[in-house]
Amino acid sequence: MNMTAFLLFCVIVLLTMVITYFASKKTNSASDFYTAGGGLTGWQNGLAIAGDYMSAASFLGIAGSIALVGFDGFFYSIGFLVAYLVVLYLVAEPLRNLGKYTLADMIAARFQANKVRGVAALNTITISTFYMIAQLVGAGALIKLLLGIDYVWSVIIVGCLMTLYVVFGGMHATSWVQIIKAVLLMGGTFLLSMIVFSKFDFNLIKMFEAMKTATPLGEQFLNPGNKYTNSLDTLSLNLGLVLGTAGLPHILIRFFTVKDAPTARSSVVYATWVIGLFYVMTIFLGFGAAAFVGADLITAADKGGNMAAPLLARELGGDFFFALISAVAFATILAVVTGLVLSAASAFAHDFYNHIVRKGKASEKEQMSAARWASIGVSVLSIILALLASKLNVAFLVGLAFAVAASANLPVILFTVFWRRFNTAGAIAGMLTGLLSAIILVAISPSVWGPEGKAILVGEPLITLTNPGIISIPLGFIGAWLGTILTSRSANKDNNRDAKFDEVLVKANTGIHM
Repeated sequence: MNMTAFLLFCVIVLLTMVITYFASKKTNSASDFYTAGGGLTGWQNGLAIAGDYMSAASFLGIAGSIALVGFDGFFYSIGFLVAYLVVLYLVAEPLRNLGKYTLADMIAARFQANKVRGVAALNTITISTFYMIAQLVGAGALIKLLLGIDYVWSVIIVGCLMTLYVVFGGMHATSWVQIIKAVLLMGGTFLLSMIVFSKFDFNLIKMFEAMKTATPLGEQFLNPGNKYTNSLDTLSLNLGLVLGTAGLPHILIRFFTVKDAPTARSSVVYATWVIGLFYVMTIFLGFGAAAFVGADLITAADKGGNMAAPLLARELGGDFFFALISAVAFATILAVVTGLVLSAASAFAHDFYNHIVRKGKASEKEQMSAARWASIGVSVLSIILALLASKLNVAFLVGLAFAVAASANLPVILFTVFWRRFNTAGAIAGMLTGLLSAIILVAISPSVWGPEGKAILVGEPLITLTNPGIISIPLGFIGAWLGTILTSRSANKDNNRDAKFDEVLVKANTGIHM
């Protein structure tokens, strides 16, 4: 066991527990629990969004992917960053103006049917669980490497911690854990990047020239095609990454933690700057790990390559720096999984329990109790699934979650705001088509089936695509379109549809209630 790392881990856990304790005293209502009462400023929420977004996939997974496969690993950095343009220009303002606590609130602003809420809640829980698996896989590998604790117990420990933060602190605790994590991660990444850059005399040209001979891949390290040899698979991955952020529930609920749409937009601007700087630095992390650690040591520590950044820190800065970077990675995982648990729990308590089971009559105390029990249930499910996915790269796992989010949520969000004819049947059809097609395509892909030791199940995949986005995203839009046009006006239960669309259009773009 690395005692320095153990002590730093304990400091981070203690700090987050103190935050949770004080946050619990401010969590007195459903609004406090779900959205911190809408009291965050633009810069605070921007940092919290960045903290939510810069996950284990970003810090651990991307560094490992670049180190092992070169340019192809950088696809994740590009996709994650560009995705915020979609959020900024198409989603942030309408979502904040139409919604209250969850994504389903936005859709329900136009369609009152409880079926719409139920399906939206199902999407939220499913996507959050997918994303959480990646974080827990990273956490298990990290704690096993540092503290010598078995992978199974490592995942269980992190699962228990994330549940405590949500159950007792709600969105107040979640937000401040994410803000502190963002500061720690940016600081640690910047320091490590500068140490790597100094090894190349702070010369970018020299660094890129050196990487041509630093790995067994030779000059091909700097070119695409080392992992994604199928052009359709590459396009599929990038579609999922670029469009997926606009459908991620744990990112979308952050826009409800501010008072109005202008503050929501400023949050995205702050977040984009922080995230942009971070993803530029992943180049230094990946190149450094490839040059100074080597693929053999990286894969020996973790088959998915998820320990590349901590191993680089040990190689360049010794045991203390290794422990520091690992502790920052641990804080990263804790912050992200907390946001994921909260988004899933909010969907269950607010959308399913309050609006469907209790017909909108559940008291705030009942909703908060339901959310806390849902937090425990989601955590248990995610832990079980993470134990089955221990051999997979976390950046890859998050890429799948992005594809599901882009397929199931994005079409309905855009059609709700921009298509007059869109109706309840279309909303339900679009969400279910996107969700089911993405999950089915993943289930029959090389992501699940493959040789022993390299996949979850042993066998031949039915399709060659490792990411379903290029098929499932268009299917989500087609499902929403077909569900709408095949529903006749006489059979449509949406009353005053045109008037409702006009009201939603004005409110989405101005915040004014007609």
